[in-house]
Parts: sequence; structure tokens; C-alpha cells
Amino acid sequence: VNVFSCLECLQATSTFHTAAFQSNSNSTCVVRFGRQQYESMHPVLLVRPDGSTINIRYKEPRRIMKMPVDITTLSEEERKIRMRKREPKRAAKQKLDDFEDDFKVDDYSKFWKKK
Repeated sequence: VNVFSCLECLQATSTFHTAAFQSNSNSTCVVRFGRQQYESMHPVLLVRPDGSTINIRYKEPRRIMKMPVDITTLSEEERKIRMRKREPKRAAKQKLDDFEDDFKVDDYSKFWKKK
């Protein structure tokens, strides 16, 4: 896409762009979002480990994505805390209650029908 032809098109169609074109870091061009594939890309907020955020487009509809923290940059205490969180949690052993059963078959055998 030729930038100059795009700007000439904008200047010809819009009365708001009357200033001459200056090539510097503040100039931009309005173009369509070109896609390699026909997938829908969703706007997502990407959170970096230092807390800074970036608006990106991602193939899955999510609101926020967090980048993983590099463990080598953490202090020894923080590293140990994170490693403990990664370990599988042990399920508490369930105590089986033994119910005392005072059921006697002889008490109910009179209700059975004999053929």
C-alpha cells in the first residue's frame, strides 16, 4: 500500500486534512486490518509480568491474558513460594465412618412370602 496515495485519497475526500504531509514519527495512515486467514481476531488486554498492559488481537475471545513470570528474575523467597503453589495439592484422607448396624434378618423374615 502506497502511503502517499492513501494520504492523497484522504485529503481529497476530507476537508479536515488541509495541512501538507510531513514525514515524521507522528504521521499515520488509515488502512484496513489485513488478515492472513479468515479468522476473527478479538481485542485482548495483555498483562506483562511487570504490570504494564498492551492491547492486542488474539484468536480466542478473552478479556485479559497474563504473561508468565520468569522465575530466574525473582528473589529466593518469592521463587520458593511460587514453587510451593505449583506442587500438586494433597487431598485430605477421608475418614470412613463405620455405622453400627443392628439389623437382624430374623426380625423381618416373617414378612417374606413363601411360594
